[in-house]
Amino acid sequence: MSYLHEPGERRFSLSLDISEIFKPIIVDRIIFSLINQKMIREEHFDQELEMCYLNEKGRVIFQREFEEKLGTIIKHPRLNRSVSYRRLIRLECYKLIKHLLDEEQYESLKMWW
Repeated sequence: MSYLHEPGERRFSLSLDISEIFKPIIVDRIIFSLINQKMIREEHFDQELEMCYLNEKGRVIFQREFEEKLGTIIKHPRLNRSVSYRRLIRLECYKLIKHLLDEEQYESLKMWW
């Protein structure tokens, strides 16, 4: 079950849908930060067959920053308490569950910070 990505045998399309909500908030910001701070450079990429991939060293750098970002705490206005980005993703999943169970209408996450 999904609403943006087509379901497939080897893909979890709903998780891909949820990731779309958080890509600009988490992943894009990490990428720009790594580039602007020159933490990721050309030597962290491998090129093969007209494609470009992060090499092992680059993946370690990205993964470390990603985990740090997921631990970042923000104040949630509706809950009136501090939550991590990791918890925010889980809360978004709970909203989808409530929507699928017809308990409340789903409203997508809107950045407030």
